[in-house]
Amino acid sequence: MQRPAPSPLPYHPEIDGLRAVAVLAVVLYHFGLPILDGGFVGVDIFFVISGYLIGGILWREYWDRGTLNLWRFYIRRFRRLAPAFFVMALVTTLVGWALMLPFEFREYGKTLIASVVYLSNVYFYRGAGYFDSASDQKPLLHTWSLSVEEQFYVFLPLVILLLARHGALLLPVLTAVCAASFAASALFSDTMPVAAFYLFPFRAWELLSGVVLAIWMQRRERPALRSVPMSWLGLLFVFAAVVAIQPGPGFPGVQALLPVAGTLLILANLSAPSAVNRWLRHPVPVFFGLISYSLYLWHWPVLVLSLYLRGQYANPVEPAVWMALSVGLAYLSWRYVEQPVRQASRLSGVSVLGTAALASAVLLALGSLVYLRDGLPGRFRPEARVQITAAGDFLQDWSRCRVADKGPLSGLEVCPIGPEGAPQVLVWGDSHVRAFKEGLDQAAWQAGTPGLILWHAGCPPVFDLRKVENAATLAQDTACTQANLQIKQAFGRMDELRRVLLIARWSYYATGRGVGLDAANRIALYPTTGPLNLDLTQSELLARALRNTVAHLHQHFDEVDVLRQVPEIPGYDSRLAAREAAHTGWPLAAPVVTVPTVARAEVESRVAVAEAPFRALADEGKIRWIDTWGPLCSDDLCSAVHGGSGFYFDNNHLTNAGSRALSDLFRPVFGPRGDT
Repeated sequence: MQRPAPSPLPYHPEIDGLRAVAVLAVVLYHFGLPILDGGFVGVDIFFVISGYLIGGILWREYWDRGTLNLWRFYIRRFRRLAPAFFVMALVTTLVGWALMLPFEFREYGKTLIASVVYLSNVYFYRGAGYFDSASDQKPLLHTWSLSVEEQFYVFLPLVILLLARHGALLLPVLTAVCAASFAASALFSDTMPVAAFYLFPFRAWELLSGVVLAIWMQRRERPALRSVPMSWLGLLFVFAAVVAIQPGPGFPGVQALLPVAGTLLILANLSAPSAVNRWLRHPVPVFFGLISYSLYLWHWPVLVLSLYLRGQYANPVEPAVWMALSVGLAYLSWRYVEQPVRQASRLSGVSVLGTAALASAVLLALGSLVYLRDGLPGRFRPEARVQITAAGDFLQDWSRCRVADKGPLSGLEVCPIGPEGAPQVLVWGDSHVRAFKEGLDQAAWQAGTPGLILWHAGCPPVFDLRKVENAATLAQDTACTQANLQIKQAFGRMDELRRVLLIARWSYYATGRGVGLDAANRIALYPTTGPLNLDLTQSELLARALRNTVAHLHQHFDEVDVLRQVPEIPGYDSRLAAREAAHTGWPLAAPVVTVPTVARAEVESRVAVAEAPFRALADEGKIRWIDTWGPLCSDDLCSAVHGGSGFYFDNNHLTNAGSRALSDLFRPVFGPRGDT
């Protein structure tokens, strides 16, 4: 005869109040409330609460029955979590179908698949890249924490079952695993911040701390302590974390101790006759606690998709409107999705599991369809597809790249182009090299000349300079300096190379700033040799370093070529232009801000200082100056679109189509020596 289910844990409305603190901290932080710099720690509070509740449930069943009924446990989890998630994911997919550009919708398809199989934390950990869309533009980003919890739901019952014959070891083992996970988080949050943030092994300690507390208190047969000072201290820790902790590398690590410890102190003292507990069980926080799961599910897609449509909020009131919409959707989800399923006693476990499996299959099919059909580009009007195509035309095949493990370029990523063989041409530069990769590869194959690419984003191909960029980390700035020094020292040991081509955004380095839509980008250059000459402007410092660089290159190469920077089109970005075109006619759509053309005279004025040293070197016969402007500009205008094809990805990088259209410019570089 089957033993009855263990008695449920007593309901504490204070826990719902604590959930309200967690979810409101996250929501207000995401919608930009300035005083909540650390509102993201609400997720850490949720982790501790989940560990406390799930640990208490599993321990009570294990203690009462000597084993666990995994079927019953997972059916309860599906009842609790799956229905609201499936509804949110389906609605988000439908809205994404209407709004999102094909490339972004294609990526969304992958995130949908990952979230359904509870691996979105792994997907987002692996998904970063130089041209990758920002994380805060991904409507299912928030599901990373749900995946961590689902992985915990697999891990904890298995550990309990493995130790079923040695019950006395359970608490020490879980405590040891918790300590090891915390040590790993503290150790790697600075050096591996993305992994430490997203992956379960580095987050397990937060959930396990709640488990350890729940088991410890039940074994003591004291479901809660009664310390009023500890309740206040816990609340102080939580609010200090929400206000003071800063996002970025280093979190979670030791910093996460503050919200975790605060949550544990509150949970341990739920019976304390304190104002903290009276406030937490007030109907208002309890209400937000009851809808907290649905509110967490809905707020992020509402935020991301509203900004996707709006571009930016028009005034401080608008975020409040979208937050109110999130709360309304959360209430409807809780009232008409969560509650009916949880309270449907006639709904058997087989029915719950079968429905969850069917819903998962539907979402997996939708995600696969979106991914395999490249984001379904046929959704949009033909006149919008030029910009849409340009917005997705920036990925190249870098499968031939490798990190050299020996030789003069050891430790640097090297990317062969053209036919196999010892490289004869080196292409060296910044992210503009990446943008030109398809055209360079095409020219190398046509000439039958093997080549080699070395590129580093935001890193000028110039010797004896270091850069400090506001869009880069200190480690990235340092890596640029070290890579350029190694390249300088390597040339004397690469005898097979005969020519070098330099490609970069020269005006950015000469002026120290971006232009138009990327005007906020700043970069400063400093000499790495000799004293700093404060009388030199940045453009003069760059000009001197360029002349010295070309002189050094001539010691090792027969020919030195320099590509004229493509004309910048300040007001253009293909992704923004594509959204504007795709959202034409939508209510609340963002106003048009992109401009696909620029007066040629305006561009010439900006680049004059940057190009002066190259023109002088070309006049002296020391470099070959390759002009890119002919195919991109008329006598009066430079344009991002040519012949119905988008040539620009943003205001200074070409698309693959643009790169291939200019590939003939590289014929002298890869062709027979001296060919013009």
